[in-house]
Parts: sequence; C-alpha cells; structure tokens
Amino acid sequence: MHKPVKYLEKALSITANGAWFVFERLNRIHPNPSFIPKWSEKPLLKSYEKSKPPLGWPRQTDSLCPKCVPEIRQQILDGKLPQEVLLNQKVGEIKAQIIERDGKILMVKDCPKHGHFEDVMSIDVDFFRHLEQTFPGRDIRSHNDEHLHHHGTSTVKYGRGAVLTIDLTNRCNMMCDPCFMDANQVGFVHELTWEEIKTLLDNAISIKPRRQMSVQFSGGEPTLSPYFLDAVAYARKVGYNSVQAATNGIEFAKSKEFCRQAADSGLRYAYLQFDGVGNAANSHRKVGNLFDVKLKAIENLHEAGVELVPVTTIVNGINNEQVGRIVQFALDNPRIMSFCSFQPVSFTGRDEAITDERRQAQRYTLSHLAHDVKKQTGLGEPARDWFPLSFVSTFSDWADLVHGPDAAWGQVSCGCHPNCGVGMAILIDKHTKDAAPVTAFLNADRLAKDVAKINDAARGKFLSSLGMAISVMRNYDSFKTTPHFTLYALLKKFDKSFGVSKKAQTGGYGKVSGDRTLEDIQKRRTDRWNILFIAGMWFQDLYNYDFRRTEQCIIPYATQEGEISFCAYNTGIGWRNIVEKMHMTATLTKWYDEHGRHEIFAGGKKVSLDGVELKALTLKDEIVTTEEQKDLDTLGIAKNAREEKMRARNEKMKNDGAYNEKMAKLYREVILKEGPAASKDGFIPLDALQSKANKKSEQVAEEVLGD
Repeated sequence: MHKPVKYLEKALSITANGAWFVFERLNRIHPNPSFIPKWSEKPLLKSYEKSKPPLGWPRQTDSLCPKCVPEIRQQILDGKLPQEVLLNQKVGEIKAQIIERDGKILMVKDCPKHGHFEDVMSIDVDFFRHLEQTFPGRDIRSHNDEHLHHHGTSTVKYGRGAVLTIDLTNRCNMMCDPCFMDANQVGFVHELTWEEIKTLLDNAISIKPRRQMSVQFSGGEPTLSPYFLDAVAYARKVGYNSVQAATNGIEFAKSKEFCRQAADSGLRYAYLQFDGVGNAANSHRKVGNLFDVKLKAIENLHEAGVELVPVTTIVNGINNEQVGRIVQFALDNPRIMSFCSFQPVSFTGRDEAITDERRQAQRYTLSHLAHDVKKQTGLGEPARDWFPLSFVSTFSDWADLVHGPDAAWGQVSCGCHPNCGVGMAILIDKHTKDAAPVTAFLNADRLAKDVAKINDAARGKFLSSLGMAISVMRNYDSFKTTPHFTLYALLKKFDKSFGVSKKAQTGGYGKVSGDRTLEDIQKRRTDRWNILFIAGMWFQDLYNYDFRRTEQCIIPYATQEGEISFCAYNTGIGWRNIVEKMHMTATLTKWYDEHGRHEIFAGGKKVSLDGVELKALTLKDEIVTTEEQKDLDTLGIAKNAREEKMRARNEKMKNDGAYNEKMAKLYREVILKEGPAASKDGFIPLDALQSKANKKSEQVAEEVLGD
C-alpha cells in the first residue's frame, strides 16, 4: 500500500505541470543574453548555439588504417620520419562509413594498401539511435589553448574536459592483459619529475574554458611514483576538488597508513581496477589473490575517507559474465559504492596486433553493457534508462548559469561524443537497499528539454532555480520510486550535486573543497539516498577510430608535449609511444642499476596481506565466482596477446618441423641416393639445397631470439 505522501506528491506533480506552462511562456519573453563567466573568454552557449558532429547513419567520417598507423609510428620511433609529420599530414588516415547491417551498427573502411576492415559499433540499433538523439551538442570551443592543443588532426577542439589524466610513471607492479600502455614491456622508464608534475597542473588551469575537472593520476601504477602524495596535494592546492588515482590497489591494500596519507593529501576517489567478484574472476590478471587485494584496499581506503570507484575492463569471453555480479556488489554496499565504471576493451598496447578472430570474439560495446546489466540484474531498459554521458552537460550549463559570472570555475561538463560514453543512474535506499533506475520515476528526456529552455532564457539565480524546481516536480512520478523516497529528497539531491543553495555553498552537506576534513566526508556519507551511477566509457582503437570523437575528448592526457586526447594518446596514432620515447627517463638497465627493481606481481604470485577482514563491506557468497569463464576455451580462441603469440610460435615450429622433414627427405633422395629425386629433372644442386636450409634456419633463429 502506498503511503499518503505518495498521493500528495502526485498532486504536486500535476500542479507543477500546470505551473510549468505558465512559467515557460512568461520565461521565453525577452530572454537575456548569455554572460561571459570568469572561467571563459566566450559567453555560455544557449542550447541552439551548440554545434553537433554528423550523426545518424549511413554517414562518413575520418578514421585510421589499423595497419598503416603502426608502420608509420615505428618509422617515427626509429628516427626515419620526423615527428612533425603528425602535425602537418594526415598520417594513416582513411575514410570510414558508419552503416546499419543485420540489426547492428558497423564501421567499415578500406585502405588502398591493406584492404578492407570492419567492426561492430552496436548490437542494438534503437539503443545507438537513442544515444545520438539525446546528445545535447558540443561544449564551448576551446580557446587560449594553442600552447597545449597542437596535435594536427588529433587536436582536442571542444570544451575543457571532465578528467585530466596525468601518468606519473610507466612502471607498474603488475604485468597483466589487457594493458593499453604495455607497462613494463617497452624497455625504458618514463617517470615525471616533481617540476614536470607541477608544470602540467599549472598548465591545465591556464586555458579556457577553465572547468572544475577531476585530476586523475595514473600510470603504470601511480603509487609507485615517489611524488604521488605530493602530486595529490598540489592538485588540491591549485584548486581541483576531485583528485583521483587510477590504481590496482596493491599499495593501498598493504598499508592503512598509506591510505591515511593519501586521504590527508586530498585524494578523493580511488579508481580501483576491479574485473570481477572473486579471485577466479580476476585470475586473468595473474595475481594469485587479486580479489582479496581489492577487498582489503576498499576497506582501508573507505576507513581513511577515500571514495571508491570500481573500474572494470570488460572483455567478451573473459569477464562479461561479471557485469551483473559487480553491479550487485555495488548495490549490496550503497554506503561505500556510488559509481561503477565499465570500460569495454580497447585493442591497443599489447593487443594492437590482435588477430581478426580474437578481435571479433572479444569485442564488447556499450550496447553489450546495457543489455548485460538488464539481463544479469533486471535493472534498466537500454533505450530508456541509458543516456550519453554528455546528456548531463545541460544540467552543468544550468549550474553555470545560477552560479553567475563571478564563479572562478565552471561546472564539470561531460561534453563527449555520444558514441564515447553512457550512463544509468540507480537510486538506492541505504537502509533497505531498495533500488530503482532514476529515469524510471523521472522523465529525463522532458526534464532536459525543460532545463535547456531555462538556460536559453538566461534569467538570474532565483528564476532559474524556480524553473528547475517546477520542472523536476512535473517530471517526477512518486509511484515508481523506492518506497521511502520523497520529492523533497530528490530536490536536496539536485542541490547537493550542483551546489545552488546557501547550505550547499557553505558546506552544509559537507565540504568538497581543498580544506575539507574527515568530518565533512562523514557528513556527506550520512545521506540516506545513494545514487549509483553505472557508466560505460568505450575507448577507441584502430579498428573503430573516429576523429569526430577525438576532437571533443573530455579526458585529455597532460604530457610534456601538451594535452592530448585519451584515444589519440593510447590508441589512434599512438602519441604515448612517441612522447614517452622523446622524454625517456632512463633505460631499464640504467634505472635498475640506480634504483633497483620494484616488486612485480605476476605469474600467480600473491600479495602479502595481514588478513582480509570485512568490516564495512558486504559480500554475498552467491555472487562470488569460483571458476574462470571458459567461453574462449570452448571456441579454441586465444585469451590474450601473450597466448596468441605463443600459438603463432607453436604453429610456426610445427610448420618448420614439416619443412625440415621435407628437406631431410630431399637430402636422402638427392645426396644419399635413397630414393627418386623430387625435382622435375631429377637433380637438385647441393649448394642450392644447403643455402635454402641455412636461410630458413637463420630466419627461425632470428624470430625466436627476437621474441
């Protein structure tokens, strides 16, 4: 039976619906011009001023040849081509078509030299269409940025991003597959000095529009850098509220003290590598007790005041069956988990030379994710509850409007291409653990259109806030929420997220600024209602590369050669290989001589832990995986680049064995006269036979030693 408050809220929604039509008609009269905020040199964009890339299908875009690019990159690394060709030439670029075929969306392209390539973009046409139709448009075009954005056709052109990534080191304490940067395998160390770290952070706030991005320290494993804690503290000092570490969690699991030091330095989020629930589900990473490490790291970090974001690289046939278990793990722990980040595999780094057979078997798209969440948890309709990450930029624009022209920073604006990232928000009652998709009880499509109209009118804080409140109420369905959730709680959630009221601006919900304390953290955690955001971020590789995505990247890398799109850096033309080689710290041999070898956990080696006691976490036995996923074994397909390479080598040795047997037979026939000669004239010159055999032996030896 519904509580009386539900009926009261329904009446309020009906009343608000009528009030909206009055408000909206009055609000459209003589709209105000957009102001120029302190953090930009251009005015806020109205919804109809936002540009969009070509969308829909069939359409043509600019892409890359998966074979040309590695060849050209290697020539640059070998010094045979200057790096400048990337700035003034369209290196490896070819046209691609995005089409619909057999109920799927595909990218197809042809290289004059290497032939035809195609890959799947989506297994659900309606889902793909929904994402593109709800894309609100690009962010403000970047300006005052020429000293950082200067990378030819790979240049970031729009917005200022949502997450600035800084790789502190390419060293890692694991050596696993997949790895988009091929950690520990490139033969040299690239590690930022303290002065370089400060310069990259100082540069990041010098360009416009200046937004309150997250700064994510990554690697390799960022905690191996001797400047990790200093870097976190400095990022806070220059003004970034959200400082993150993309980590495998080993160092955090080993030491509570290190967790406390990180929290005291200002670390707000740990983006924790998390491939599944149970050690078996993480076994492909080749650490014997990796899931125990994750649990220990979560417990230690949460106790210290750091928030957790499990980050899962999803590979079809390896851990796609873990999607529901990971989401359920988050649902079971709403006091700790407010975010799940899934990253469909990008075939780059160790996997760039992947075979077509393995690529097709392991390819996983954002549409796979939406369907797996529904199939494995029962939550969410793909074309109703999932939206492009850029969908929230309409609400960020509203927050920028109500904060006024004197705000020092703009709101985080996820203005990425609709094919890049998606998300679904789940409301969870921390007390009862009841859950429901937010878009099941809040008409997000209509709400966003309402907010765009509020933004376009550009009124002051009071009228803009009033319009938002009326729109939220009219788009709210009280009978589709969790039993105890209220409209008042929803309005408070908006205020807490966008910081509009005096209470929010004075830290009434708990401060998030650089001077926040553990008390502030605990205050924010007392909120009964958790919004679990399930996100999917699909990084490109050479088989699905689209320059329209690259130019509006929201997660740029800060490097010694400027700020580069995530995909252009790690995939695409592969700026990472070039930048790290240009700014190499030392060869591995020299580094080991001067610093010694850091411990690497691989080959099933276990991390030494002082026990794993679950104090804050809930872990249900029924979601713990006890066996590896066997799909690829059944199909006879390699699981990773290392296994693929071994199979190719074994096949070559097998073929070489057959070749050597044939040569031995010819030797017996021709030299020892034990049988009829195989040649058409009955004679094979001895020197020709020996020469051919020697060349084959040299070729095999070179390839084996080269590996």
